[in-house]
Order: sequence, then structure tokens, then C-alpha cells
Amino acid sequence: MRVLYLASTGPDDPTRASIPFHLAVNGSAEVGQDVQLVLAGDATGLLEADVRDGLVGVGVPPLRELLAKVAQHSLPVFV
Repeated sequence: MRVLYLASTGPDDPTRASIPFHLAVNGSAEVGQDVQLVLAGDATGLLEADVRDGLVGVGVPPLRELLAKVAQHSLPVFV
């Protein structure tokens, strides 16, 4: 199954911004689905070094850990 996650929420809502990454790496990728991520609008700001290293939502892993798993799974991210 192919899954495309679209993220459009930026760092002003850390939990909501982290959810697409969390679902992609700890859900779809873990069960072997073909996963891609698209960052649009405010979500593009999540890739700034100070943001990605410090963003922590409620009930989800820190963004730096999620992005490490994106790299580990070699998931394509489109900006």
C-alpha cells in the first residue's frame, strides 16, 4: 500500500505538526507500507535546525527523533 502524508502545520502547534511524521515512521513504515511525506505552507519551517531540534509535542516523540527515523527508513520528503 502506498501512503502520502501531507503536513501543513508549523511549529506554532508542536503536537499537530508532529503527527504526520509519527504516523509515517511509527505506523506505516513499520508495517512495510510505501510512505512519502509532503511539507506544505507552515510545515516547511519544521526543517529549520533550531525548530527541528527543539520541537516536542504532547504524546508524540520529539521531532528530532521522528526525523531520524525518516532518514533511517529512507522516506522521501517533498517540500
